[in-house]
Amino acid sequence: MESRVPPLDARLVAILDPAAAGARALDAARAAEAGGATILQVRMKDSAAGDTLRWTERLLAALGIPVYVNDRADIAWLAGAAGVHLGVDDLPPRRVRAHTPGPLRIGVSVGTSAEAEAALLVDPDYWSIGAIYATPSKPDAGAPIGPAGFPALAARGPAAVPRGAVRGITHARDDGVWGAG
Repeated sequence: MESRVPPLDARLVAILDPAAAGARALDAARAAEAGGATILQVRMKDSAAGDTLRWTERLLAALGIPVYVNDRADIAWLAGAAGVHLGVDDLPPRRVRAHTPGPLRIGVSVGTSAEAEAALLVDPDYWSIGAIYATPSKPDAGAPIGPAGFPALAARGPAAVPRGAVRGITHARDDGVWGAG
């Protein structure tokens, strides 16, 4: 399938687990897009690869914003998604970029100084910095850095690479995040 990779706009990345959302998943994805999400990331940690592929294709058909797949470069490529998000325990971003035919954006997780140093070596398209807050949906996200920890890690990234805060951010907590830059 031909990949649809538009210019990168990572101002608001919505993360969706269709398996957890159930019958409301497509409505939730559309609501995220209507609410200003510029990317939808499909995160199906406990689902079979075939289920993740089917949901990714369904979301690509239903949405006008880019769809990224968490952890699974193979599924992102097969579905024609705009990108893949890779954590520190996932496939090495540099190898994914070297072996993926055609355009595929790569985002990485950065939660520590060591992870920031590693990200500088792999030339990702964006950094997701955090966990800003603890979140029950990702208990293995590492120690929360809070809004105060964001600026130091963000400052380590290249100026041309978008850097965003992730994990545990809710409407009630967003002021602290925006205040951190």
